Amino acid sequence: MTSVLDTTAIGKVRRPRRHVRTLTGYFPEKDSEGKEKWPRGEEKVWKDGMRSLDTGVPSITKSIVNHVQTSLGRQPHEIDNLGAYQAAALSVRDNLIINWNETQLHYSRTAGKRAYYLSLEFLMGRALDNAFLNLGLKQQYTEGVNRLGFNMEDLLAQERDAGLGNGGLGRLAACYLDSSASQELPVWGYGLRYRYGIFQQLISPDGQQLEAPDPWLENSNPWELPRIDVSYEVRFHGFAERLNDGSGRAIWEGGQEVLAVAYDVPIPGCNTRNTNNLRLWESKPKRGFDLNSFNAGDYERAVESSNSAAAITSVLYPNDHTTFGKELRLKQQYFWTAASLADIMRRFKNMGRPITEFPQYVSIQLNDTHPTLAVPELMRLLVDEEDVPWNAAWNIVTETFFFTNHTVLPEALETWPVPLMQHLLPRHMQIIFDINLLFLQSVERKFPEDRERLARMSLIEGIVMLQPKNYDLKVSSESVPQNVRMAHLACIAPSQKQGNFRIFFRIPRNFSEIEYDQISQAQSQLLRISSNFFEFLRISSSFQSLFFEYHQIILNSVELDIHEH
Repeated sequence: MTSVLDTTAIGKVRRPRRHVRTLTGYFPEKDSEGKEKWPRGEEKVWKDGMRSLDTGVPSITKSIVNHVQTSLGRQPHEIDNLGAYQAAALSVRDNLIINWNETQLHYSRTAGKRAYYLSLEFLMGRALDNAFLNLGLKQQYTEGVNRLGFNMEDLLAQERDAGLGNGGLGRLAACYLDSSASQELPVWGYGLRYRYGIFQQLISPDGQQLEAPDPWLENSNPWELPRIDVSYEVRFHGFAERLNDGSGRAIWEGGQEVLAVAYDVPIPGCNTRNTNNLRLWESKPKRGFDLNSFNAGDYERAVESSNSAAAITSVLYPNDHTTFGKELRLKQQYFWTAASLADIMRRFKNMGRPITEFPQYVSIQLNDTHPTLAVPELMRLLVDEEDVPWNAAWNIVTETFFFTNHTVLPEALETWPVPLMQHLLPRHMQIIFDINLLFLQSVERKFPEDRERLARMSLIEGIVMLQPKNYDLKVSSESVPQNVRMAHLACIAPSQKQGNFRIFFRIPRNFSEIEYDQISQAQSQLLRISSNFFEFLRISSSFQSLFFEYHQIILNSVELDIHEH
């Protein structure tokens, strides 16, 4: 079949593609009496074919053997420890997906508020042992694996750490996801599916430390579920033209478009069937192969767009000491936040609620300054695509976002050169200028003629703007670069801030940051110490509730302490 491409439509703004239904939680339609209608086919046949959780040793071993035969395409005489690990992991994932589907369906039926955690890193750790403990099936799986002739410890050693982060930022994000699932809170994480997210540490013969890429996906990842039908177009470069209708809207078109394709990772809760989701985005070219260039012998240009798109999610934290590295890192951050917000907006609009109620159903947590571009991106979606007036859109933004700051060191606070931002994201630079204008005008009303304060608080380093298209250059010089201060933007947009941000205001330390996420992780580590201790904790039904009671005591104490100050 030959498809006809309308060349006049290339680069033009068009209506976003309609999301094709996946298993992420739409509920069935109802008839006139309010009863759910079966979507297609014979209901009894479908329900008879649906599987339940594998909790007994016979059903567990059958599931593992089935995956050896069908998922791996191997036979008992040719299976090794790696193959046995993959089969066992797929068997466990089957249980997680059953719980995961029921969880998402429940969230959609209740139509409550959801929280979304945006983090550039998720240091999740190894998933198999964690899933065993959370499902309460480690003993059954250990026995089943033994009957199949393998040792559980050998299988656990085969798992590679997911290359999605390499530091405390990612560990904190993982803790929040784990604890939210355990507390049965509707929380999703959004991140990037890096090919190389961590590195291997090697020692040379002369004692030098060396770093090498860690190809964690070389044996595939049994814990992720590709969502090839969940994809969004993300634009870079091009030009943004403001409309002269007084609405503040603009049309952004042209430039480069890449696809963000979703991969879902189930996040099981402890001692509950509640299973949340971590959605990771992989960048792919919109048109991956230039056949004309290939036929002309220009092979590098033939795959140029494909390589350019794939580079966005290749490496965590590209080296930004070069111009190319800076642009790639900024591309990475916008690609991730734009795809995540498009997905969040799509899920909200499926509820049929007016856009003004967006903050009543959506909360977005920004983990450090990396996802700060979500602020102008949501403004762009509201103003340019949903026709929301500027002031109303800004109110929605401030009620939706929350920010966690991780440092107060000036050299660690993220900034982006204005020329780079204008080149890569022209519409977002316009929005940031507008936000800065309104913000500085409010500061000047409170502190008249305090130019130094305006320069210090401006979102744009080296520029103070108090009138539209009028820059005050008295506080800037050629030696002062014009950079967008992402921490400043992240601070003025959200209604609440957490973390080291408090140090700026000398507020007494809020011990409520000792959240259940740390308690949940401590519990998981304790459960790994020994099987005897594990049994002891399972017998003690008050074990988890004691942690909650202790946590509540801390919260009450902190509240009293703050009131006294």
